[in-house]
Amino acid sequence: MPRDNKTPLIQKIAKQAHITFKGLKSSANGDNKLVADQQSELISLVTAVRAADLKIAPRKTKPSSGTAGLQSPPVAYMHICETEVFSIGVFLLRTGASIPLHDHPGMNGMLKVLYGKVSVRCFDKLEDNLTVSTVPPHFEPPLAPCQMASLRRSVLRSVSEYSETSGPCLLTPLRDNLHQIDAVEGPAAFLDILAPPYNPDDGRDCHYYKVLQTVAEGETDGKTNKDQQGEEKDKEEETWLLEIPQPEDFWCGGEPYPGPAVSF
Repeated sequence: MPRDNKTPLIQKIAKQAHITFKGLKSSANGDNKLVADQQSELISLVTAVRAADLKIAPRKTKPSSGTAGLQSPPVAYMHICETEVFSIGVFLLRTGASIPLHDHPGMNGMLKVLYGKVSVRCFDKLEDNLTVSTVPPHFEPPLAPCQMASLRRSVLRSVSEYSETSGPCLLTPLRDNLHQIDAVEGPAAFLDILAPPYNPDDGRDCHYYKVLQTVAEGETDGKTNKDQQGEEKDKEEETWLLEIPQPEDFWCGGEPYPGPAVSF
């Protein structure tokens, strides 16, 4: 079958995302093999996309600090397309920028680096609320009693780096659903697909989290969680998260999308 070289790649990705995630939503009574094939096709298309396909080029930026940092957001978002089924856009991270640990309630997602390099830490919540029998450890610094209701037990699934030659980083409602994204060694950009999109009215609001350190962790070999971020983790690591307001040093600006238009 001849390849369609006239349709922009981002249009093909959007069309396949619509097919894939619409099928995934109704897969309980559908053809599981068909759904898997559709997902595989979407991953293949997303893996192939490059910054040039979206007319995006790396920019020379310095780490945000002082007055300049207050004037320019650490992260910017380019909106490409959004439907009830999915959304597509591009996140631009300045040198040294980070998207704090956050969740994607009931959502699937794909992240594909377009330029630069990012480090992604993926977590899963093990339970939404603590039970009476759950005894949390002692934290350093200690938590206030009013913070206990915002405590979440979780597991660190992976710490991985992605570049433009990497395949996409995937998340599902139950797997790798929470992540933190850090720009590594310079500015970075990535294509972001979420299905369905964030919508607070439907229970899909974004929540932010802080990784807590226990007293025991602080006493072993003088290492903290921060010291261990760059180490290879061969096994899943149970940890504790505290739900927090959006960090004051993080905000996201908007920029126009310069690439091919997407339509349905």
